[in-house]
Amino acid sequence: MAGIGRFIAARLLNASITLIVALVFISTIYAVYSVKEKQAAVEEQYVFMARQLQQKYKDPRELQEALKKLKESLMRQYGVTGSFYHDVINDVKRQLLAVFTFDFGTSRNRYFGTTDIGEQVKIALKNTVILFTTATIITSIIGILLGLYMARKPGGVLDRTVSILGMVSWSLPTWWVGILFLLIFSFYLGWFPTQAKEVYAALQAIPENLPLYTRLFLELKTWLYYMALPLITIVSVSVGGWAYVVRTIVLETMQQDFVIAARARGLPERRVIYGHVLRTSSPPIVANVALSLVGSFGGAIITETVFGWPGMGLLYWVALLNSEVNVLIATTALVVILFVALVYTLDFIYMLLDPRVRTHETV
Repeated sequence: MAGIGRFIAARLLNASITLIVALVFISTIYAVYSVKEKQAAVEEQYVFMARQLQQKYKDPRELQEALKKLKESLMRQYGVTGSFYHDVINDVKRQLLAVFTFDFGTSRNRYFGTTDIGEQVKIALKNTVILFTTATIITSIIGILLGLYMARKPGGVLDRTVSILGMVSWSLPTWWVGILFLLIFSFYLGWFPTQAKEVYAALQAIPENLPLYTRLFLELKTWLYYMALPLITIVSVSVGGWAYVVRTIVLETMQQDFVIAARARGLPERRVIYGHVLRTSSPPIVANVALSLVGSFGGAIITETVFGWPGMGLLYWVALLNSEVNVLIATTALVVILFVALVYTLDFIYMLLDPRVRTHETV
């Protein structure tokens, strides 16, 4: 128990340090951009308003005094002091405080029907989890089952077929396949909607006075209708490559001496595969699944833009186009926090799956 406690404490300390360093680094990047943008806005307005003051004041002394007050007023308005490094440090402090309190203020534009950045991120994250996490889970389950069967019969028809299809699909950009699927299934066949962002309008059109189970069924049906095409696209592109990864991991494990010994003892093949091979192969498989899940939390900018899915990727892209720095900080910081938290959780799962990890017998 003491070894487990030390392991958890050490990993927690490492995760905390990593998180703080990452957030400071990200905040500094955005702070530099934000301060430069504010200083440019101050200079632009100062030049424009200075011309008006030159026409108003003919006395040079009065003009200089008015220009000085104008400069100070604009700097207060935009929150800059004139010292670039001082402003960057202040902005980094403000951003870190916003991250830890999850209070990013409001955006200039309305996204998802609100200007509250925290609410925007919550809605976007929920939508991204609904789509990409569902796709990751489906891909992982199908890929593990296919990979196990491929590893049991290497060189077979299924192994060769899935390997070829996996290499082909893995080389295709998801957004390109998405556009192709949109042309076929949405524009030509009309089976699916062209823009998934209309899902909220469809949900609001469901009558409020329906029985609970009827309303839940209609809401689920609406979600599935709008997310079906992007879900099919993501799974189609990913499942072949993931199956090949599992096949490679399992096939390597099946060549180990303990598997040969288990078969020599006459153990059933099912018990050898699921009790010995899959258990030993589980750490890298779990790691790949976990990293895919946390990667999905950030969404996919181009994929979500193609389908109009109202998730983290689309929010990030729209905020980038509109120079919404606070929205960019909120989305980036949340993904970093989730990534570090999942890596820490992954270390703990590794410890449970492989006791050698906590005794430092393996790296």
